[in-house]
Amino acid sequence: MATTSKYVCVIGAGPAGLVATRELRKEGHRVVTVEQSHDVGGQWLYDPNVRGEDPLGRSKFLKVHSSVYASLRLATPRETVGLSDFPFVVKEGRDTRRFPGHRELLWYLKDFCEWFGLTEMIRFNTRVEYVGMSDSDKVGGDLKWVVRSRDLKSEKVAEEVFDAVVVATGQYSHPRLPSIKGMEQWKRRQMHSHIYRDPHPFHNEVVVVVGNSVSGRDISMELVNVAKEIHLSAISLDISEGLSKVISKHRNLYLHPQIESLHGDGRVVFVDGSWVMADTIIYCTGYSYSFPFLDTKGIVTVDDDRVGPLYEHTFPPSLAPSLSFVGIPRKIISFPFFESQAIWIAQLLSGRKTLPSFHDMMQSIEEFYQSRNAAGIPKHHTHDIANFEYCDKYGENVGYPHLEEWRKELFLSGSVRARVNLETFRDSWDDYELLQAALLSSHFTQSLQPPSQHYTL
Repeated sequence: MATTSKYVCVIGAGPAGLVATRELRKEGHRVVTVEQSHDVGGQWLYDPNVRGEDPLGRSKFLKVHSSVYASLRLATPRETVGLSDFPFVVKEGRDTRRFPGHRELLWYLKDFCEWFGLTEMIRFNTRVEYVGMSDSDKVGGDLKWVVRSRDLKSEKVAEEVFDAVVVATGQYSHPRLPSIKGMEQWKRRQMHSHIYRDPHPFHNEVVVVVGNSVSGRDISMELVNVAKEIHLSAISLDISEGLSKVISKHRNLYLHPQIESLHGDGRVVFVDGSWVMADTIIYCTGYSYSFPFLDTKGIVTVDDDRVGPLYEHTFPPSLAPSLSFVGIPRKIISFPFFESQAIWIAQLLSGRKTLPSFHDMMQSIEEFYQSRNAAGIPKHHTHDIANFEYCDKYGENVGYPHLEEWRKELFLSGSVRARVNLETFRDSWDDYELLQAALLSSHFTQSLQPPSQHYTL
């Protein structure tokens, strides 16, 4: 069938943006990818320099994009990460661990970019400041988009018109903060984990860590050898066996319920009436979706971390397919899902695929919202998927292969080990049979095709 080539702007050169760039080019589109940093990687491009950043991340445009801290290692085994035709293999002279550090994943993304020749399509050190419709009277595929960007070195501002825009700016940069009585009056150090890099600045301090998800646990475990005391504040005191073991092992690590209030003299008062005098509070409370550059005339909004309306977490019905989002869903095996999203977007723009009607997409979104409400899932967890079947069904829209059973089982086995042995799960594992199944699968034994065989030029 005849297909159409569009001029497409991809915003962001992290994992989601890179795979979108590759798939759009493969489908025959002309692509410009705009990246504010000096290199690819997005969240995985570690930035040790956080000076000058608002400690609580309340600026419209943040100076620091990456929230990665120096010691961060993957929380899932490397075998589960790779894109369908580009496995995350061990390379001599690099980090060969099954749960490698963040630099190894950055190298994987750089390898991907180099292998598929994507660098030539990326404008580095360029920040998108405005994206808006060039003619708001048009809808969907007939829309064109004005993109205004700033070269961060020369400060030169450029404006271009594109047939389509793919937003792939990530989801782990703009801090989500709790609302606690006295936050504004508390004069000691408050910061979000977004700018935490290493434990040394907290030597001999009393530190309150708010939140016991991945970053809260990691940072607390790092601080035990440096800080005087660490007080971990959690929504629930019903914690995992692994975290319980860590707290029992370290005499300077304490568990508390949520914070009731903060006081000007340095007191942190918890809801059970207990309190501590703290030097620093680190909020490990997650991140919010933020698109400060995007003007859709109120069509797409972010309401308590619900980005909507989005059909299948990707397409705003009245603006699709000319506007789309890659990388919104959470609690998934992300890279393969990004790939299936990118393929669908590319094929919709070329005319190879079509979306349901506006009415049908809106009805689907409303039914999804109702199902989440009925299940008692808070609005800010709208995009938490945690469902392999959904990912497989999503991929069926473009014939993307289902997640391999070994990939699902390795992902789950890593999560189970983390709940039981939080300090050792990355280096002590017993899933050798699953690992063998993965390494003998076609995913790891495939011969990588030369890039020229991937593109429709």
